[in-house]
Amino acid sequence: SHPPLCPLGIKCGGVLSAPAGNFSSPNFPRPYPYETECTWLIVVAEGSSVLLSFSHFELEYHAACAYDYLQVYNGASRDRGNLLGTFCGRSPPPPFSSAWHVMAVVFRSDRHVAKRGFAAAYQKGSGEGWRWWSICLSVLPRHPHHPCLLTDACGGQLTGLSGEITSPRYPESYPNDAECLWSIGGAGGGGPLTLVFVDFQVEGGQGCSFDYVALFDGPTTATPRLGRYCGSARPPRVVSSTPHLLILFKSDFNIGGRGFKAYFYSGECQEVFTTIKGNFSSPQYPSFYPNNLKCQWRVQLPLGYRVKVFFLDVELEGRSSLTGHCDYDHLAAFDGGTEDGSLLGRWCGRESPAPITSHSNQILLVLHTDRNTAKRGFSITYVGVVPMNVSCTRTDFHIQIPVQSLAQLERNRVYLGTPSCAAQVVGGNFKIHTRFDTCGTESQKRNNTSVVVSTLYIDFSAGDQEDIHQYEVQCEPKRKEASVTLIAGPNPSRLSQAENLVDAQQREQEATDTREIKSQDTSDIVFISICILAGLLMVIAVVGLVLL
Repeated sequence: SHPPLCPLGIKCGGVLSAPAGNFSSPNFPRPYPYETECTWLIVVAEGSSVLLSFSHFELEYHAACAYDYLQVYNGASRDRGNLLGTFCGRSPPPPFSSAWHVMAVVFRSDRHVAKRGFAAAYQKGSGEGWRWWSICLSVLPRHPHHPCLLTDACGGQLTGLSGEITSPRYPESYPNDAECLWSIGGAGGGGPLTLVFVDFQVEGGQGCSFDYVALFDGPTTATPRLGRYCGSARPPRVVSSTPHLLILFKSDFNIGGRGFKAYFYSGECQEVFTTIKGNFSSPQYPSFYPNNLKCQWRVQLPLGYRVKVFFLDVELEGRSSLTGHCDYDHLAAFDGGTEDGSLLGRWCGRESPAPITSHSNQILLVLHTDRNTAKRGFSITYVGVVPMNVSCTRTDFHIQIPVQSLAQLERNRVYLGTPSCAAQVVGGNFKIHTRFDTCGTESQKRNNTSVVVSTLYIDFSAGDQEDIHQYEVQCEPKRKEASVTLIAGPNPSRLSQAENLVDAQQREQEATDTREIKSQDTSDIVFISICILAGLLMVIAVVGLVLL
């Protein structure tokens, strides 16, 4: 017998708001209908989590789950950033714990091949996300090695752009005899995954044979192992060579520790840049970014360089009305390659941050988004500030740049003012030694001080792509003090595109303001005219009474 086409008005999906409950695919345990889409929204008390597990699961199989499938979302928003996993075939999804008090489950079938479907149960959790074992025992068959027999379940399949992983009961001591397996499958276009541990304390021992965390470069433990860690030293940053990463945590029968906390990033949610200039943007820019993200972009240039960042467009969730701070979605910049570095800035709302410059050859930008309210995001371009030594006398400029910093350039690509004032190569350095009355140098008054100013050009152009970086070189002859500032680096066309976008928004706002002002002006004129007319009528009436 064949399952029916999904009849109009078939009962499936809905809002589940009881503290605990069950739901299943239409017709379960008989085959589900063709061409069906059901969405269940599970809502429990604020401050709690949703604990979800499956007692039966049998859908049509496809390697990419492109036909019939079930999806689980962390929250109500059905976007890629909230997706916890997509499932089909006969392997049941792992137990899930939501990050907050809402979870969405979506079931979809196509017009061919139907199976028995699924049955699931949920209950309100404590908010810690691990204490789901009682409901798990009630709906899943018991056997000696079933994960429900653990007092703290853990692990699962994670497919979001980013996420957080912690050991059971973290930051309290993890349980004995635990075994957790997290399978992270990149949802960010098939790129590598990055795993960063921010806290780590696991029982140590020779060869990490007692409690340990093992990392595998692929979807199974048969793939190459990236490392095995224990003790209290944080493991290094790990980058997979495939779109999959497997994390195994095991503890033995005694002695525990605080456990660990780690973040993973995938696809467009994490990138490392090593070129002298580049640009990047928030996931899905200029469309709204996903919720529940922690993404990071790191710029790492050769030693001696600094990194200057230009903000082309920034639109994030606004500041908290209670604190006035960026407590919700925000973008932060750190000097160096980690969040342990000095904070260079933290932004939210519709801001236009001034350019920032790192003090070292690395800078890290981190985007945090919470569980609701999304905006367009941001677009950024950066340029490496070339290491150079600039000095001056009362009559001359002296400029020196290590050749290794500009290894691919010929000396005529580095010049002061005009191409005729090109650098010379002396002892491993590009050198420019020139008098103030040459090379386009001019005298100016700045802050009531006489200074001499010129422009240093470094031409990185290749083929038809023009890419000329400009530095303003300044000298105060009386004090013999020189300084240099990057004044142009990013691609002007890209800057102008972003400026046009922001200008268009500002013009639209100004037009709205102007319409409001004009409307207000018109109403004011009418009001004043009525007052004058009433005054005239009163004068005429008084004069009439006097004459009578």
